[in-house]
Amino acid sequence: METRRPVTLAERLAVTGYAGLHLLLWVPLLTGFILLVTSGVLVVVWVGVVLLLALIPATRALANAHRKLAARILDAPVPPPYRPTSGGALTRLRMQAADPMTWRDLLWTLWALTFGFAISLIGVLLLALVVTIPIWWYGVVPLLQARASVDRALLTFGRTEALEQRVSVLSETRAEVVDYSAAEVRRIERDLHDGPQARLAALSLSLGLADDLFQSDPDAARKLVNEARGSASSALVELRDVVRGIHPPVLADRGLVGAVQALAIDMATPVEVDADLRGRPAAAVESAMYFAIAECLANTAKHSGATRVWIRIRHDGGVLRTWVGDDGRGGTDPTTGTGLRGVATRLAALDGGLRITSPVGGPTTVHLEVPCALS
Repeated sequence: METRRPVTLAERLAVTGYAGLHLLLWVPLLTGFILLVTSGVLVVVWVGVVLLLALIPATRALANAHRKLAARILDAPVPPPYRPTSGGALTRLRMQAADPMTWRDLLWTLWALTFGFAISLIGVLLLALVVTIPIWWYGVVPLLQARASVDRALLTFGRTEALEQRVSVLSETRAEVVDYSAAEVRRIERDLHDGPQARLAALSLSLGLADDLFQSDPDAARKLVNEARGSASSALVELRDVVRGIHPPVLADRGLVGAVQALAIDMATPVEVDADLRGRPAAAVESAMYFAIAECLANTAKHSGATRVWIRIRHDGGVLRTWVGDDGRGGTDPTTGTGLRGVATRLAALDGGLRITSPVGGPTTVHLEVPCALS
């Protein structure tokens, strides 16, 4: 039978301190709740939309602060389960409004402002009064653990809800991946038709003419053969370019770090690569991350006007993370082009995603991540 470790004085004082933080956060939580409800009413006159753009992130920040407190009290992680958002301000607002966790935050706020506040207040008052210190000694930890358990239940999804969310996300990403794969097939077909296929057709025509002229005009036939040789070389180069677009040989030979370093060398703008990987991810993850970084670098070269670019690659906690940043003009909007949307789709198929920080005036940082193990 497992024996529970006694709770120390320092742990009891720490839990009481967390209760004190609950009390300090009560006023901003109440203010945010009132403003949030008021903003919801004022959405019809657009004033509410402007307020919600600021209030929803502020409410999420307060909820995340309570998640951290609950995690410390329960000694268990309480991660924020918000759906990722992207695009312009109104697009992000619509995505946040459609996120079930936004409404759970609202329900949790009612709990935190009433019964949750009362529990934390009792936990602090038990220590403040001399006659109640024995009750505080034995009761403060279970009391605050009960509050933290309710916080965790409201601020995270249950197993059934998490599975439903997972199925919904997988359905969306599957449809996006199918569309993306179909578009990639069409792109490859177009590249082959416009490049190597045209070259090979010209090669076949030149060799046919040379065969007809071989007896009557050997010099002309020789000239056509030389031209055919040049067409064959050009077709081979273009075919290699198409293959490189599917899976670059440098990626297979040197791995993700080496392939990214090769990309950096080809950039006109200086690129600093800081990579620390203790192994190689799966081929699908490696390929997706490589093309994501390549797309970010291409956007930087085309649109940013940057003088310096940096790439940081790390693997931590079972997640492959990459940051691509530049000191350019900023203002990147992933909804205006297909490149970053394609990157997001490719990463989403592997349970990954991207986040973009790009204020007008810069700098721009793109954060890419994919859960994986290293071999």
